[in-house]
Amino acid sequence: MDEPAPDLLRLADLAPGEAAEIAEIRGGRVMTRRLLGLGLRVGSPVRVLHHRGQGVVVSNGETRLALGGGVAERLWVRRAGPMAKPIP
Repeated sequence: MDEPAPDLLRLADLAPGEAAEIAEIRGGRVMTRRLLGLGLRVGSPVRVLHHRGQGVVVSNGETRLALGGGVAERLWVRRAGPMAKPIP
C-alpha cells in the first residue's frame, strides 16, 4: 500500500476541536459509497467534536456523524490551515 503524503494524518489522530479536509479514503468501494451517502468525500471539511472509544464524532457543516474506529483509521485528512474556510 502506498504511503500517504507527509502532511496527511488519520482522522482518528486529530484532537477534539481540530478542523481538517478529507484528503484520501483508504477503504473499499462499499466504505466509500457509505461515506458518500453520509455526505463525506475527498475534499469535505470536517471538525472533530470528540472521541468515543476508538471512534470519533465529527461535524460536517450542520451534520454530526459518529464514525467507528475502523473508518476513522482509513480516512486520511489534511489539517485546515489558518486561511481555511471556517467549519460551522
